[in-house]
Amino acid sequence: MEEANNTNFIFKNPNEAIEARVKDLLSRMTLKEKVGQMTQIERRVAKPSAIRDFSIGSILSSGGSGPFEDALSSDWADMVDGFQKSALQSRLGIPLIYGIDAVHGNNSIYGATIFPHNIGLGATRDADLAQKIGVATALEVRASGIHYTFAPCVAVCRDPRWGRSYESYSEDTEIVRKMTSIIRGLQGQPPQLHPKGYPFVAGRNNVIACAKHFVGDGGTEKGLNEGNTISSYDDLERIHMAPYLDCISQGVSTVMASFSSWNERKLHGHYYLLTEILKDKLGFKGFVISDWQGIDHLSIPYGSNYRQCISSSINAGIDMVDTEPPVLKACTIGCFPKFLCPRKSNSEDVQVMVPFKYEQFVEDVISLVESGKIPMTRIDDAVERILRVKFVAGLFEYPFSDRSLLDSVGCKLHRDLAREVVRKSLVLLKNGKDPRKPFLPLDRKARRILVAGTHADDLGYQCGGWTKTWYGGSGRITIGTTILDAIKEAVGDNAELIYEQHPSPDTLASQDISFAVVAVGEAPYAEFLGDNPELVIPFNGNGIISSVADRIPTLVILISGRPLVLEPQILEKIEALVAAWLPGSEGRGIADVIFGDFDFEGKLPFTWFKGVEQLPMHIEDNSYDPLYPFGFGLKYNMENL
Repeated sequence: MEEANNTNFIFKNPNEAIEARVKDLLSRMTLKEKVGQMTQIERRVAKPSAIRDFSIGSILSSGGSGPFEDALSSDWADMVDGFQKSALQSRLGIPLIYGIDAVHGNNSIYGATIFPHNIGLGATRDADLAQKIGVATALEVRASGIHYTFAPCVAVCRDPRWGRSYESYSEDTEIVRKMTSIIRGLQGQPPQLHPKGYPFVAGRNNVIACAKHFVGDGGTEKGLNEGNTISSYDDLERIHMAPYLDCISQGVSTVMASFSSWNERKLHGHYYLLTEILKDKLGFKGFVISDWQGIDHLSIPYGSNYRQCISSSINAGIDMVDTEPPVLKACTIGCFPKFLCPRKSNSEDVQVMVPFKYEQFVEDVISLVESGKIPMTRIDDAVERILRVKFVAGLFEYPFSDRSLLDSVGCKLHRDLAREVVRKSLVLLKNGKDPRKPFLPLDRKARRILVAGTHADDLGYQCGGWTKTWYGGSGRITIGTTILDAIKEAVGDNAELIYEQHPSPDTLASQDISFAVVAVGEAPYAEFLGDNPELVIPFNGNGIISSVADRIPTLVILISGRPLVLEPQILEKIEALVAAWLPGSEGRGIADVIFGDFDFEGKLPFTWFKGVEQLPMHIEDNSYDPLYPFGFGLKYNMENL
């Protein structure tokens, strides 16, 4: 503690150059403290003594892991500040970085503004809008005491069967590159002469960002999550690596390695891509972090040779390692923790994951260094990078939360921004059975309006995965406006509104319903839980559409994280079709457009295929024969945008 309180040390002086502060602090650290800085643990095992004694570098909240159910930002700030107090009580008083998956707003926290997922942002093609989202997200994240978001995902998704399709801005590399402007919102705008590759965080209203998942995660064979991307280096660089150049040029502070493989070699153990390319060729000076238990995937059975996983990953270029599994059993014949294993029948051959794995990690790294299997220079390089980001982010000067930011959480300004993003992300795919007679905009003064479908009044479905929990949920899981809420508000007392999720025969037989709005789509999912080889509309979506459209002129609003199969007979029955993606908490943005207060602006960020047998399909293919081509989107005058 004497060292922590000594203000004469160079690293304690904010007027000293960052590199001088890094060098000074590194020179004072023991090997155990260095390895502690390379260690990230889950908050559920973050005991004060462990944070202090191991000099833990980072804590994270995995999806849904918070102080308690529906905890507010102020509750999160209390929790994070408590962890930070423990870190500052370590021998050198090095502050920790607290991280969270704030991938479409501060989405784990009740009451935060939930923006559309990245696929919707890609439909806007609006880089300035993405930057504004970054600014708003940063404020709400910092209000909760959190310093670090594992975002943005800059994957170029080449197959919508992938369970993370909605985390990708587009199948098109140039659109993904354009939308990396969100980093300037999250971290702030670097000055003109900022050194290339050097991390940048403007101030206390900004967060540490993370470009992920390096590299090729969106190009796996058949869209399999954590699968294998088969390509030449030239194609990997041209399609999948290009967005990272933009992230690095904007001062992105961290990069997360991908679970996936490139030509059968796992990225978490890929020295050539992580060190020779990312760090040496591209000049990235921030730190590389593993994905959740990513290094354990370097051995099969999962995590079976942890010591070798550590050696392979750190020597490959991983700087900070997420060490903490849940206290659950793990499948030993595949690559997943047991409770996540897609092979649900695996009821034997399991091992119990120890609850304090960070202790084993620290012990193994020290042993590997002492035996010469991990060079000390590699440890020092990793810790330099971590400390550099901490100094850049101002954590030594301002380690605690700023409670003055709490009023920004879910504020009207941010919700209005999210509403604007929803409006601009909507893609109009059909408007009228007869092109000369557009069906939209809807008449808010119609006599009777039917609203139906599984997604018309479900905020959780509307927000999608990575909302409140890792995989999302259904119902009123946070504060927001559903499509039904928004339609009620838009029509007011002008029309009689009937809402039935599954309309009854009597309702459908009614002769005086002017039109119907049917909202259907996908249930929330995340990562491999969303891998889907069929891509049909679930919950009997086609049946609901058909039963309504057979009797009543119908607008269909599709809530999904990717294009889905649209049956020809269904398309023939309906009057209009809108792809609304996963719009988040502000359903008013949908009502704004379908009732004509604003025109449609969105363009397809992905090719809309006719059938899954065509996948993967891209605009450059010689046999390109989509249902709707990449970039398609109608306006009210029926012209393609």
